[in-house]
Amino acid sequence: MEIVTTIKDLKSLLGELRNEGKSVGLVPTMGALHAGHASLVDRSAQENDVTVVSVFLNPTQFNDPTDLEKYPRTLEADCQLLSEHGASIVFAPSVEEVYPEPDTRQFSYPPTDAVMEGAFRPGHFNGVCQVVSKLFGYVEPDRAYFGEKDYQQIAVIRRMVDDLQLKLEIVSCPVIRDERGLALSSRNKLLTSHELDIAPHIYQAMKDSRSMMNERSLKDTLNYVVERVNAVEGLQVQYYSIVDGRTLADIATWDDAESIVGCITVFCTDSGVRLIDHIKYK
Repeated sequence: MEIVTTIKDLKSLLGELRNEGKSVGLVPTMGALHAGHASLVDRSAQENDVTVVSVFLNPTQFNDPTDLEKYPRTLEADCQLLSEHGASIVFAPSVEEVYPEPDTRQFSYPPTDAVMEGAFRPGHFNGVCQVVSKLFGYVEPDRAYFGEKDYQQIAVIRRMVDDLQLKLEIVSCPVIRDERGLALSSRNKLLTSHELDIAPHIYQAMKDSRSMMNERSLKDTLNYVVERVNAVEGLQVQYYSIVDGRTLADIATWDDAESIVGCITVFCTDSGVRLIDHIKYK
């Protein structure tokens, strides 16, 4: 496994591999890797000759400087995990390497990027599009792999790929959960032991709500999830939205879309960590 820190070295290495006719997969990450990331690397290694994993904590997608400061940084452990899961190249650039000057590009894909995280974290998805488009330009992958835990992010990136007419396949991979159902996340490392105990209630509430859709209205189902999670001391729902699974537009009834997804963000009140998750209703 090669570790490179400059765009020049990355492109040089990939140029040699491409001259040999090798296919390339990309797994973009912000580091603090866990089994969820490992599953993406495993998938890419199965489907491509070369797997590039970027480890870059992108500042432009953080609208809260404190959140950026607290984000875990574990590059040495990340590289160890990646070497065990078949990564070919780790791209770990500095902020100055990726942003030698401010990126002023603006990306806008309403309603997909305007609701939920887009509404509560202004500029977040613009920063995501800035860095992911840069990574796509550096690597020129045949396929790029993203975890479905960040369901809205994948939808936005698909819109960006269509907009920029990029020739690559976006591969979405299932959420990896612990034995109690908590979606694995780099931010889980910031949770207190009590919060790790109560956080699985988020997914359990959503999972139980799926059985209601044949008997209760969409609004009643939404309210059920919010009330049940808020009833757990230490958890506070920021939003729960039940939306069109393709566009992420709000819907009013179960018949309004062929694909329906519930997306949630919850504050853990002791640590202040925001946890996101989702569930597919149909």
